Amino acid sequence: MADLFADEARYATWLEVEILATEAQAEAGVVPAEAAVAIRARAGFDVAAIEARERVTDHDVAAFVDVVQERVGLPEGAWVHHGLTSSDVVDTALSVTLVRACDLLLVAVDDLEAAIAVRAREHRSTPMVGRTHGIHAEPTTFGAKIALWALQVRRDRVRLERAREAIAVGKLSGAVGTYSNVAPEVEAYVCEHLGLQPVPATQVITRDRHAELLYACASLGAAVETFALEIRHLQRTEVGEAEEPFRSGEQKGSSAMPHKRNPVKCEQLCGLARVLRANVVPGLENVALWHERDISHSSVERIVLPDSLMLAYYLAVKFRAIVEGMVVKPERMLENLDASFGLVFSQPVLLALVEFGVSRDDAYRLAQRNAMRTWDERRPFLDVLREDPEVTAVLDDARLVACFDLDHALANAGRSVDALS
Repeated sequence: MADLFADEARYATWLEVEILATEAQAEAGVVPAEAAVAIRARAGFDVAAIEARERVTDHDVAAFVDVVQERVGLPEGAWVHHGLTSSDVVDTALSVTLVRACDLLLVAVDDLEAAIAVRAREHRSTPMVGRTHGIHAEPTTFGAKIALWALQVRRDRVRLERAREAIAVGKLSGAVGTYSNVAPEVEAYVCEHLGLQPVPATQVITRDRHAELLYACASLGAAVETFALEIRHLQRTEVGEAEEPFRSGEQKGSSAMPHKRNPVKCEQLCGLARVLRANVVPGLENVALWHERDISHSSVERIVLPDSLMLAYYLAVKFRAIVEGMVVKPERMLENLDASFGLVFSQPVLLALVEFGVSRDDAYRLAQRNAMRTWDERRPFLDVLREDPEVTAVLDDARLVACFDLDHALANAGRSVDALS
């Protein structure tokens, strides 16, 4: 991914745009055919030479063109960049690079979804407590939890596909997009050979397309942060239900405390997701340019586009490794499920009371009263309910016990895992 944004790759893509444009103009009879052949054969560049020339021109594209023309030699080299403006080359080449980056990222996202799906199916029936507001709520399964991760990644893939389509465009229409010095056929020829769609533009391709890609990267980052944050919570000493991989005997969790196994990788990914989100704002601010163009967007994009695509790729690849090596502790999950004394079954108790003729409000107060007593006395909820004559007057013991059936509670929990197929 990083190689796509290196200077060598950037200039190579610029060069391909220039060569294709020359060939298209040769077909149109504007450029001599022998010049187009010579340019294809001899055109090249040296990064150091371009940098040296830019110190003179103070213009990167002009420096690039000068170096390429010199490499081709006269008279043929004079036809390089004929009729074009800088953004014709830079924006079209940038689209090529971004499409290639999207393709790499989409592969990483597919691999991430597949890795999560494997673990979700593995733990389809692994019971654990579901938490809302950080508090025990009702039983769920670990497979159901992480199947939702895979489905979220799948939605991020759709967003990336849309962003790829939006950015897979090119323009070679001149200084203000009017084709005054370059024919529309040249644009069509170049874009076809680069796998891009020609679009109407001013001097630059409108930056809402780039902002959409930055959002897609940030959305993927937010998803990975969500998952990594969950692992961090589950790895807390008091919870201890799952943890990120740790290489015993090699890795060190702390310079001072040998017992530590900290969720450092997940913490790192949570931090990097913030950078991805921060890059969306300058991407949106790049949309508004003066008249047919200015270059306020250019300096920003040289940072946020490579950074966001590399970070998004990094997050996808690294979190996949975390998922594949994640340690899951089903026994601890059961311990924690039981740690709230059966209160996770308070809703079945409420519903049973209603089904046997108690008003919902009265049933709620009956269940809540006994739930609060359970918390205070730290005794099984079922035992406390059995001592309440208002409850036992409505529910016999068999019906009461049935409210605490874990299998019944989880009978449909696997639907999110099934949705992965």
